[in-house]
Amino acid sequence: MKDYFKKLSDILSANNLDYDLVKIRSAYDFAAKAHENQIRETGEPYIIHPVEVASILAEFEFDQSVIIAALLHDVIEDTSIGYNDLKKEFGEEIAKLVDGVTKLDKISFTTKEELQVENLRKMFLAMAEDIRVVMIKLADRLHNMRTLQARSEDKQLEQAIETMEIYAPLAHRLGMSRVKDELEDLAFSYIDPRVYRSLKAEVAVKMAEGEKYVTEIVKALKKKLPESGHEFVKIEGRAKHLYSIYKKMRNENKTLDEIYDIFAVRIIVADIEECYSVLGEVHKLYTPVPGKFKDYIAMPKPNMYQSIHTTLFGANSSYFEVQIRTVEMHKVAEFGIAAHWKYKERGTKSKDKKNEQFDIKLSWLRQILDDQQNMEDDKEFMYSLKVDLFSDRVYVFTPKGDVKDLSAGSTPIDFAYSIHSAIGNKMSGAKINGRIATLDYKLKTGDVVEILTSTQTNGPSRDWLKIVKTAQARNKINQWFKKERKDENISRGREMVEREIKKHKFSQVSILEAGRVESIIKKFNFHNADEMYAAVGYGGISGGKIVLALIQEYKKTMEPEEIDSVAELPADNSNAKKKVNKANEDIVVKGIDNCLVRIARCCNPLPGDEIVGYITKGRGVTVHRADCKSLALNFEIVARRIEVDWGNKQQQTYVAGLSISASDRTHLLTDVTTRLANLKIPLKGINAKVRNGGSVVMHLDLEIDKKEQLDDAIKELRKLDGVYDVVRS
Repeated sequence: MKDYFKKLSDILSANNLDYDLVKIRSAYDFAAKAHENQIRETGEPYIIHPVEVASILAEFEFDQSVIIAALLHDVIEDTSIGYNDLKKEFGEEIAKLVDGVTKLDKISFTTKEELQVENLRKMFLAMAEDIRVVMIKLADRLHNMRTLQARSEDKQLEQAIETMEIYAPLAHRLGMSRVKDELEDLAFSYIDPRVYRSLKAEVAVKMAEGEKYVTEIVKALKKKLPESGHEFVKIEGRAKHLYSIYKKMRNENKTLDEIYDIFAVRIIVADIEECYSVLGEVHKLYTPVPGKFKDYIAMPKPNMYQSIHTTLFGANSSYFEVQIRTVEMHKVAEFGIAAHWKYKERGTKSKDKKNEQFDIKLSWLRQILDDQQNMEDDKEFMYSLKVDLFSDRVYVFTPKGDVKDLSAGSTPIDFAYSIHSAIGNKMSGAKINGRIATLDYKLKTGDVVEILTSTQTNGPSRDWLKIVKTAQARNKINQWFKKERKDENISRGREMVEREIKKHKFSQVSILEAGRVESIIKKFNFHNADEMYAAVGYGGISGGKIVLALIQEYKKTMEPEEIDSVAELPADNSNAKKKVNKANEDIVVKGIDNCLVRIARCCNPLPGDEIVGYITKGRGVTVHRADCKSLALNFEIVARRIEVDWGNKQQQTYVAGLSISASDRTHLLTDVTTRLANLKIPLKGINAKVRNGGSVVMHLDLEIDKKEQLDDAIKELRKLDGVYDVVRS
């Protein structure tokens, strides 16, 4: 087998750290032998993957144990090597790191969602013991995304969505911007390839015109700052990555020309005092844009990021951003928590100041894990994970001036429970900036929050569960109800389960058979039936989930011919017999009869397009193109897809949209309309906009009777001089 160790060895040697290359080499040899007959979907020997993962981590200058664990991270999952084998060969520390990364593929789950949740649970619980586990996981995901082209389209979309929703935000929360940016761009290219390609082409034009402009600014600053007595370590220009540009355009409903901070100049200085001193000089040289200043040095982000950001008005009526930070801040901005990593030897009682600071920086993670590890409901786990770990943040103050970091959208109730559960349980009201506020008020950065308490209150209200944003507040409220109103919760939970059984038209006697209930109690890790009913009563788990599991157990005891004679499970049951009926003259929806069907306006599918249905709430099925971006960026949307086909009878003509990106030139519009006339395709509408830098975007509405006409139009229009992309709109 070819020796792939050299790449990793070169990176490690360049780090100038105290690595034992002989020991690392032995781990490589061990992994190479274990994976000897395995081939990746790319056609490459499998050993290339762990070497690339280890190389990514070596670039972040992680310790030797992480590098060894990265080389071995798949041997337990994909080979005959076991935990004890690794422990014997490399020690308990390495074995635990590898076990923490190992996936749960061999465990049987009812649904794919359960498998995903359990994988995430294990990953985050492992983080509580050793944060290095998630570093290896992120590097593993990054290399898998770099080689995703070898997988099927379904797997590409699935993995890209998971990366966008879980792994990229996790890298951001840990401050690893270099990893986050690459993960987002890679995922974006698979989730919405057409928009990705179009934006990439537009940004390329912007880059060409902006590179010279930024170079001139950097040159001017390098000259002016020393002249005014200011020292700097480095001044450089940089551009935003594609997905961050796209997200800003989408969230703020702006065009590319309206995004001010595509380009930024980064000034790296020696200390904090110099940061503010240089800021003053920069504001003398260029006019600052009002409302576009952020001081992340005084108010660091939760992921430890610190820097001063200011948007300036420069020559040629152009805007640009300047970021000012110290060398240490720059390291943290690039590498995040990896820049602070210093492994604490087990058994050591004393901690130096740097380790204490490291623990403080991870306190948010400990709190999230404490809140989430006892959640039984998978959907709530996923929701709370996204809210508490990945959402934007707000920074509010106590009356004494202490800063509280909360999820965006948090309320005074969330604030109260972030201080102490006793404060939340006795809360009677809140003052925001000295004025009485409602309990559902959405906190904003800079608010001063005072919680009013009373000994006369009867505890939290169940309505609070609909208001709070954070898992911490929700869990503490549920804990109060669980403890204070046990009998009431048991009674309420039993009624909720019985109502669910009636809804599915089953006999309570048959469904709630003792042995069957016992198996469900065991499945969801309850001690007895009362505990299960109490959990339903206080909202710890849904009654519907319990009943669905009971019905599944019930059907296991029936003969196949008996199953058809009883009430069916909900529509997502994969074993239910599916009927194919026409929903209307154009679309056939599989599994649903007499269903209202609408064509999605966002993508306007045409006969011949691959299509997919989306089950809406109360409005039937909306039909989208299979590649529609509005169906791609959310797990819940993917779960509510349904199979649809084009019917036999279809209307005579359809209106389809095209977007043309091109360089502005004389007769461009004439050439476009002439090509369409030659193809005998009626033009129903046109809108064109010339952008800065000599580019133009046209939006066309065409009347066609089949998809092939649209394909011909795209093909012909792309041949025109100056046209660099034509896409469906």
